[in-house]
Amino acid sequence: MFVLANVQIVKNVHHAKIINLNRKMNSKNFFHKNLKVSLIIFPVYLFFISIYNPVFAHHPFGMGESSTLTSWQGFISGIGHPLLGPDHLLFILAISLIGLRFPKKWILPLLGFGLIGSAIAQILSLPEFMIPYAEALVSLSLVLESLIILGYLPSSLLLPMISLHGYLIGGAIIGAEQSPLLSYFLGIFIGQGSLLLIVLYLSEHIGKILKNKNLVSGILIGIGAAFSWVALID
Repeated sequence: MFVLANVQIVKNVHHAKIINLNRKMNSKNFFHKNLKVSLIIFPVYLFFISIYNPVFAHHPFGMGESSTLTSWQGFISGIGHPLLGPDHLLFILAISLIGLRFPKKWILPLLGFGLIGSAIAQILSLPEFMIPYAEALVSLSLVLESLIILGYLPSSLLLPMISLHGYLIGGAIIGAEQSPLLSYFLGIFIGQGSLLLIVLYLSEHIGKILKNKNLVSGILIGIGAAFSWVALID
């Protein structure tokens, strides 16, 4: 009788473990399915949002010109610029789809090249008539990034491309005093650094979940081409 009771207890425990395992598997499958859908829908969502809410021409939240910024506003602007520009944000998010080897080792090089580009903008400012062409080129970087995702171009091209992005982001602060300028760069460092940490961490998992990279790459190519066209004709 005692043996039978023990056997029944073992069966109940084993049955409970199976139920918990099934729940975890169902939860994991649900997460994977929703992540796949999000990876496809999110770029499309950003595209349509960008049509009805154009990127801020200068600084986010109606801060005005660089010459009037306070240190605190410069800091907030530095955090906001990498997050509020849809082409730049998509460029950063799409890095997770490339499948970089040792992705965490890319954080400092990508962040460094982006900041170097922003610093160059303070020394060599872009003529006003060239700005639409530069913005079109930044949008076309989504097309190049898609070709990296598909394996047609080397991953090392990410470094000069993020430097180009950094150049345009840095151009937004030209004319600021030294204190807001330093605060702006600190904001970029924190905002973009945090975003890269999240994206490159996710890259280790997304490659295993997302099977159809062709579809996402096609969407990115379409968005990049559309953004470039809008930049040139606007």
